[in-house]
Amino acid sequence: MAALYEGYTLCGLVPTQNPPESGIQGIELDRDDDRVLVTDSTRSVTVYKVSDQKPLGSWTVKQGQFISCPAVYNSQTKEYVAVTNDNVIRVWKTEDVNIDQAFKATVSAEIYRVHSVPDYEPVVLFRRGGVRYLDSLLTAPQQPIEEVLLEDEVIRWSTMVRTEQQLLVLFSSEQRGKHFLYVQRFSPNTLVKHQLEAGPHLSAPLSYAATFREEHIHLLYWFPNGSVYESVLPARHPAPAAAEEVQALPRSLLLQLPIGEGELRSASALPLDEAHVAVVGVSHPSAGTGKDYLCLWNTHFQTLQASRELAGKIYGQVWCYYGKLFVTHGKTLSVIPFECQKSSLAAALGKLKQTRTNESKGPALVPSWNTLPHGDKPGKSRGVTTRRTKLSSKHQITTIEQLTCTIQGPVEEVEQKVEMFLIGAEQAEQQLAVGRLVCELVARCRAEPSFYPRVSLLQLADTRYLCHSVCPGLLTLALEKKDFRLCQVCLQLFPDIPEAITCACLKVILGIPDAELECVALEPDSLHLMKALTQGPVPSNDDGGEHNGFCPAPLEEDGGGSTAPDAKVTPAPLDTSDRGTKPCKDLPAIYMDCPVGLHKGALLNEVLQTAYSDSLLLPYLKDLTVTQVILFLQYLQFLYLKYSQDVLPQIQALRMPAVTQIMEWVCLLLDAHFTVLVLAPEAKHLLSGLHKFVKSQVKLFSELGKIEGSLQVLKNSKQSHQTGQYSIEVVELF
Repeated sequence: MAALYEGYTLCGLVPTQNPPESGIQGIELDRDDDRVLVTDSTRSVTVYKVSDQKPLGSWTVKQGQFISCPAVYNSQTKEYVAVTNDNVIRVWKTEDVNIDQAFKATVSAEIYRVHSVPDYEPVVLFRRGGVRYLDSLLTAPQQPIEEVLLEDEVIRWSTMVRTEQQLLVLFSSEQRGKHFLYVQRFSPNTLVKHQLEAGPHLSAPLSYAATFREEHIHLLYWFPNGSVYESVLPARHPAPAAAEEVQALPRSLLLQLPIGEGELRSASALPLDEAHVAVVGVSHPSAGTGKDYLCLWNTHFQTLQASRELAGKIYGQVWCYYGKLFVTHGKTLSVIPFECQKSSLAAALGKLKQTRTNESKGPALVPSWNTLPHGDKPGKSRGVTTRRTKLSSKHQITTIEQLTCTIQGPVEEVEQKVEMFLIGAEQAEQQLAVGRLVCELVARCRAEPSFYPRVSLLQLADTRYLCHSVCPGLLTLALEKKDFRLCQVCLQLFPDIPEAITCACLKVILGIPDAELECVALEPDSLHLMKALTQGPVPSNDDGGEHNGFCPAPLEEDGGGSTAPDAKVTPAPLDTSDRGTKPCKDLPAIYMDCPVGLHKGALLNEVLQTAYSDSLLLPYLKDLTVTQVILFLQYLQFLYLKYSQDVLPQIQALRMPAVTQIMEWVCLLLDAHFTVLVLAPEAKHLLSGLHKFVKSQVKLFSELGKIEGSLQVLKNSKQSHQTGQYSIEVVELF
């Protein structure tokens, strides 16, 4: 298990616009674990006391000068070290007021970075790959520095790792799309060059990180497609012959993060221990696009352990010192304490039994790994102990046992007790109790059909401490009671719903009349999406332009009837066989009525967004009746047509199915019921319409493929810089 605790602001930022950066070069440790050294992107170095969020000292260079790399603290001499203008090393003490009056030395080559770890002498890394100890460099500043890198090779990242016996300097470089890792060892002085294993469709890594454990260096690097790889190399000296040649560095996929569409631009992954990684710049898997999170992932079991939403722009910067994460976002540098426990399968799945005092009557259940989605605020840090937390820890299990005993009363009493518990309990207590309470309530509902505390079940589900594996009977009970609000909450929050339960939900939703669903109070955002989708036809362009590259034929007035009892209007097939991509001036827009009501459509959208496996879901889909399959296909066709309209207004919704999800469900339904649909007369028009629509889309993309070369020429053409207010440029397309 891993947890993120309540964070706080260390200092404000002054972000730069071009290029967009946080305004901070780096954060380094100062003389103790409660002080950090913050170097901004311009001319200042500031020491902060983390616990008080107060600056203890600040130094600024003159106008016209700039700080080239993050300043560091030399623990051996109790001095600060910084580099200005790429080749001037400045050394000063805490009592020095003016940094310009402190010691400075100009070296013979440009410096890339100065690295320092406690109890060791700082090391200077030059831009061309040379490495020197700081003391020896200051003794002879103008000494020649060797060039390790090739002419067109540049350093992208560097760090210093302390092993059990010595220091190692690691730095990565890039040369014509190839990436290398250099390992500089001391005593004896050896430099080994490794080439990182390349892969198809992989650009330059977004971030690097290196740690030492079990006599090996573990290198972590993250690509824009969400793939986090790990390479392991020995910390001991290599063989003499091997040190003179470029060695291949194998890699293994450590973590595959869901990033949605496109690629990442600014993100970082930082290892916290052997099983946990802190990731910044990737949205929560359940939150959709547009939001950035700090997430803790378990790499052993590929599970999300904790998350925190970050406000403002993310710059892909994160540092870790003594159980605290330092993250830049928006105009803030935040400090977020965290804790990582020993990794085990039970902990990753949220089923780890906690050891308690003698007052405990038995183990309590810890809920799923999806504990802190959508930026929920965790409780206080373990380091802050109050009288309330002591009492809560002492009587925690007793409170849970007493609360489970109260569910033997009537519904009103149970709902009141549960509400009081959720209001007054600490977060840790809720995590322990929610799963057990739900299981007890579900068990009593099974035993007593007249007992159903709907309000309590909704409140417990909304805590987000549940998953299907913790309370496997909750969603099934909601279906039996036709509690579709609770079904919607479970479909949204449970990441591990089995395919059989998903298909059972689908069957119940499709089979219930629309009139019966209209009185259900569903989530407003889901109904807003359906209202936006079912609005009137989109007005046509005055010039009779095309929609999405083609114009479909008018819908047939005698469209094939559907036997679905709750279908509003049966959608007719699309006749596009003779139109192709021709403009159509007599048709206002693509338009068809939604075959289901707003509430049923909102529930179907939740089903479309649940996770599933094709091979496991397909057998259960065959349990649907022909009427239900036709109705569902009509709704999927309606969604796809609405999504295909270029002039469809942008709908602001937190959750909405993607086009790929819609098409995947269409394919699954056709695979499961193709023979039945071909033989069913009422499905003839629907299949014909789908076939013609797909045929027109294929023709559209074929036509677009013909002009791909011309579009590429326009894209690569160099615009003339000698243009006035008006000019005509002739571009020849071949």
